[in-house]
Amino acid sequence: MPAQKHRPLGVLRALCGFVGLSVVAGLLVTVMVTPLMAVTGVTASNAIGIFDSLPEFIEIGDQPQKNEIFAINGVNADGTYSYERIAQVYDQNREEVTAEEVSPFLRDATIAGEDRRFYDHGGVDLQGVLRAAVGNATGTSQSGASTLSMQLVKNIAIQAALQQPTAEARKAGIDAAQAGTPDRKIREMKLAIGLEKRYTKEQILLAYLNIAGFGGNNYGVEAAAQRYYGVSALDVTLAQAASLIAIVQEPGARGLDDPANHAANLERRDVILRNMFVEKMITREQLDEALAVPVDPTTVVLAPYANGCIAAHPYARFFCDYVTTLVPELETLGSSPAERAEAWKIGGFTVYTTLDLRLQTAAQDAVAARAPAAEARFALGASAVSVQPGTGRILAMAQNTGFDNTAVGGGPGTTSVNYNTDRPNGGSRGFQIGSTYKVFTLINWLQSGHGLNEVVDGNGRTVQQAAFANSCPNSANGGGVEDGPFGGPWPFKNSSGERGSRTVMDATAASINGAYVSMGLQLDQCETKRIATALGVHPANDVDDPATTDIVENRLGSNPSAIIGTNVIAPLTMAAAYAGIANHGTYCAPVAIDRMTDSAGQSVAGQAQRCSAAIDPEVAATTVHALANAMKRYAVNPKDGVPIFGKTGTTDDFDQTWLMSSTTAVTTAVWFGNVSGKFAVTRYPGGINNRHLIAKPINAAANALYPGAAFDAPAPKLISGTGATLPDLVGGTVDNARSILGGFGLGYTDGGQADSMLPAGVVAVTTPGAGAVLSRGQAVTVVTSNGALRLVPDVTSVDPSAAAATLAAAGFTSVARTCVAVGDNAPGGLGLVVSSNPAAGAAVRASDEVRLAVGATRC
Repeated sequence: MPAQKHRPLGVLRALCGFVGLSVVAGLLVTVMVTPLMAVTGVTASNAIGIFDSLPEFIEIGDQPQKNEIFAINGVNADGTYSYERIAQVYDQNREEVTAEEVSPFLRDATIAGEDRRFYDHGGVDLQGVLRAAVGNATGTSQSGASTLSMQLVKNIAIQAALQQPTAEARKAGIDAAQAGTPDRKIREMKLAIGLEKRYTKEQILLAYLNIAGFGGNNYGVEAAAQRYYGVSALDVTLAQAASLIAIVQEPGARGLDDPANHAANLERRDVILRNMFVEKMITREQLDEALAVPVDPTTVVLAPYANGCIAAHPYARFFCDYVTTLVPELETLGSSPAERAEAWKIGGFTVYTTLDLRLQTAAQDAVAARAPAAEARFALGASAVSVQPGTGRILAMAQNTGFDNTAVGGGPGTTSVNYNTDRPNGGSRGFQIGSTYKVFTLINWLQSGHGLNEVVDGNGRTVQQAAFANSCPNSANGGGVEDGPFGGPWPFKNSSGERGSRTVMDATAASINGAYVSMGLQLDQCETKRIATALGVHPANDVDDPATTDIVENRLGSNPSAIIGTNVIAPLTMAAAYAGIANHGTYCAPVAIDRMTDSAGQSVAGQAQRCSAAIDPEVAATTVHALANAMKRYAVNPKDGVPIFGKTGTTDDFDQTWLMSSTTAVTTAVWFGNVSGKFAVTRYPGGINNRHLIAKPINAAANALYPGAAFDAPAPKLISGTGATLPDLVGGTVDNARSILGGFGLGYTDGGQADSMLPAGVVAVTTPGAGAVLSRGQAVTVVTSNGALRLVPDVTSVDPSAAAATLAAAGFTSVARTCVAVGDNAPGGLGLVVSSNPAAGAAVRASDEVRLAVGATRC
């Protein structure tokens, strides 16, 4: 193919264009302004003055490009992560290319089709202007004599208009850029001359190829080549190059997205090909070969758009959508949310996220296996999200539905709602958290100096809400609507009907509501809420954008029922909170973006890590100790040697179930329940055990990829706490028991009488028993002896009459005899007592019958 030559005469003419602006202005007035002069009386000299006053400076600038989002898919030999692209997100389908990445066919076709004297002018084609003058004067032409430089100016203006914040502003800008008015044309010419002064011809040509619209949402030759032919701009054929350039004058009529445009595109393509031959850019053989290629579905093979999270990696679409919602928060993109959104819209960013596709695959497969999206019996939802303690990095984010954010929706089994995140980040209103919220009462308990071995009342019962301390302001004082003081009775029950007193350690493992209510009665409920807030907990549906963090905090309920989990929270929030406990009490806000690069390949910071001390490390370690004990009861533990802790949560109606599990390296929250409605998951195959069946393979995969370490040792003082150790009261008087319990700050409950060998009226038994550590105010049930029990004496091998006398002397009032055959092998046993029932040493009532077995040869 002949090379394009720059003619010396063309360079001279270009120089004339630079120095002869007054001459150019005169021609412009003649060609473009004469009609205006006739109407308004503007003189030619005034028009030249207007031309001279117009700005001549314009920058090519950066054009909107794709943003690419990557996730981790492995580890390189040097220990660094390897990545896989999971999505590309763009406002305009564009990928800027360098001159070396553009086929010479495309460059030549552009010149042949749009500006054959491109190398001969200085931004304004004087021959074209004269031709336009004749045509306009005779009414035979509407030509505006636009050069490539002028078209570039217009495209820059259109792109600037497209970046406006409102539809009205965008339309107004585009209309102004395309207006068929003399003043717009004059301005365009002046700016084109300025472009030619500032940039080389090759820079202008490349900029045009990168900015031009090619139909639909395709901008720039690279995106167009990929969309219409599935090849790069460097690899297009001659016929393909000419077809692409045929689009730019009338993208709506010649764009290749619509087969109805193919005939118009063919007609213009062939004109361009013949121009290329005339300009000696191609040979006769190349021309004939290209003209023989049809423009139809056999040659135009549309590649599917890959824009947006709906076209992302099928396992990462919800995470992709979550990442895009974070743009207004990325401080490195600008000083305000509006600037950051604008920078993202311009694009060209490569985003390296925290998502680990290896763990994500395990999570998505586990969720899908236990919670099919097509479930018809109820609105079944399930999700799993994993966070790294110490960094807040989100390693996995899965849910049971498909992602679809189109206007028409994807039908059953799809949604655009991310079950793992807050509503402002594409999430739902959250889900009632159940007993997983008890951990914050436990932390408050330990923080207040209490211990895990302290015993509390575990019974379900009715308590007065006014009995709970709550230092948070009520709504009348500017607090949240759910804050105290509260009043009225609150009846509650234990989910499995548990009764009696329990240690806090055991109550945590069994998740006994009654015990946690007893703990709450000794704590400030507002402090429990402050602890939760310090660990990042907040309602998922907080969309009012309150002005102060105090109001945000008050939106989290501190009402007594919050103790057992009535707040509505997103799984990601809970995962980050439990990760803070695993991280020695230091909370780190969730992070999804590690780092980025901009369109120039320069490194750009990702999300800033925000970590803060939330609870005392000793309290955190002791909390982990209690939750590790609870984990012994759960089926979620992969039992691979990695220490793990966790907590379950279930609502009263069994419509929401949760499971939190964590090592020192990965924390995972699993939710399984109703998206809407109140269907009890206990009626669903697998029941509440589904949460364990989802979490177990995720934990196994996490432990293989991110092995956890040993937990910190619990603080001994927080094991025993500050409660009173109950002494042995058995055998003492009731008055003595009352006095001792009162001295320890413990309550006395009369448990009535019980059968006992002890003298009537003395203490026979206490609940809890001696040695138990009891919280101040805890009641001890004292049972006194009725003195009714007697020990049966040993009366074997004696005469029955003597045995009866012995029993009578011991207080037994009913003695009976029975025969037992001992045969001839028991000399000396004949006629004597062989055994008694009850046996010797048994403690029985004095009125109970004692039956003596007397030996005989036969009965």
